[in-house]
Amino acid sequence: MRAEDSATSQVTIAVEPAGGGLPRPAPFARRPARRGTLLALLGVVTFSLTFPSTVWGLESFGPWSLVALRSLLAAALSGVLLLVARVRVPAREHWAGLAVVAGGVVVGFPLLTTLALRTSTTSHAAVVVGLLPLTTAVLSSLRTGIRPPRAFWAAAVAGAAVVIAFTVAQSGGALSAGDLFLFGALLVCAAGYTEGGRLAKVMPGWQVTGWALILTLPLNLAGAAVALAYEPVRLTAHGVVGLVWVSAVSTFLGLYVWYRGMAEIGVARASQLQLAQPLLTLFWSFFLLDEQVAAAAPVAAVAVLVCIALTQRAGRTRS
Repeated sequence: MRAEDSATSQVTIAVEPAGGGLPRPAPFARRPARRGTLLALLGVVTFSLTFPSTVWGLESFGPWSLVALRSLLAAALSGVLLLVARVRVPAREHWAGLAVVAGGVVVGFPLLTTLALRTSTTSHAAVVVGLLPLTTAVLSSLRTGIRPPRAFWAAAVAGAAVVIAFTVAQSGGALSAGDLFLFGALLVCAAGYTEGGRLAKVMPGWQVTGWALILTLPLNLAGAAVALAYEPVRLTAHGVVGLVWVSAVSTFLGLYVWYRGMAEIGVARASQLQLAQPLLTLFWSFFLLDEQVAAAAPVAAVAVLVCIALTQRAGRTRS
């Protein structure tokens, strides 16, 4: 990973066919899209473990301490890489966008979801992620002016409906006290994803994540000092593993591959891959937290995969 690495937008190269006529895309022109899809999917997998890891982390740390410490550890990793690679400070016009990423993804979403998970189960909290792809696509369309085709929106709405119906049924249809936190997390995270995906087209994804984390460093240092003074710490194996995962993997590595993937295939298309995230979270919750999962999960999973395939196909057709 070098300072000169850059996130490039997808370029279609025309090749003149032997018999004349219109040029056709070269086979390797599709490779960035495939690579971007794989990177975004890797990000989704890492994110799907965030809620179970947060529950583990809460065994050892209070909610405010956990959020501050996860950001501090991730910022330390980012700072080392930025120094080793001798990365230049971003231009002034990029700092507003980085502030949105920091406020939405580094601070807002982790804090609000951690507070919600004190009273909500991970399966109930998954409703946030169920709405996140559609919300991100809407904000991205408004922010960038890119309008996906109607088939994309139809598949996106259908996928969101499947996830919402499944997660609400899983929680018994009742709203918990943490729902305000969850819906607030939804909005700030969608804004952070949209702005981060835009910035990842002009700088590498790991630098977007790194500078956003550095921007919140003073706040997290102060927050950690205050929180650790008032919230008791009871170190357990689960608590330490949970903290390490949400800081090093979810916050650092996950955001890097996620923003890199969005830069290559677009924010709207990448966001729809997150339709699979709630079902993955339920899978991890069953195996790691012993939460009960409904028998309808496989049916919902198949329906969501169909919707994801349709959004990806519609996005390629439009581009």
